[in-house]
Amino acid sequence: MADREQVCVFCEIVTGTAEARVVHEDEHTLAFFPLTPATRGHTLVVPKAHAEDLWAMDDIAAEHLFHTVMLVGRALREVLEPDGMNVVNSAGAVATQSVFHTHVHLVPRTPGDTMGPIWPPKGSGFRYADDTATDALAARLSAALAHSANTSSATSASSNGA
Repeated sequence: MADREQVCVFCEIVTGTAEARVVHEDEHTLAFFPLTPATRGHTLVVPKAHAEDLWAMDDIAAEHLFHTVMLVGRALREVLEPDGMNVVNSAGAVATQSVFHTHVHLVPRTPGDTMGPIWPPKGSGFRYADDTATDALAARLSAALAHSANTSSATSASSNGA
């Protein structure tokens, strides 16, 4: 459990010691309506195993989580026929995470709903100093991804007996 909280409310919901309107449950995940929904049909999807944020999850747990996100999202689209849907995961307090148990918000959207915009107004977002800075960051990120892919391949090969 996260050091930030004495009690994880999502763990309590998973174990049944706190109430929630559950819309889906499987071996690895749970989907339920939050107490204060942003829009009609707003649903949270959580892993049953506690992980403080997305980056604390292993790849298999994340696959299970996002499988359920897709399943529940498709059902919301079928039932509510929204004009759009926000799929939101906030990792860390600065990213507005308020419950430190990984969760994904599925927020069906309609024109004029109570959610409001989630991005800064056009023209007011971050700007790179110049193309050189942008290219340098892209190169660093590409190198990190290549290293990550090589590390993952080596780990997979050794765990498969290759």
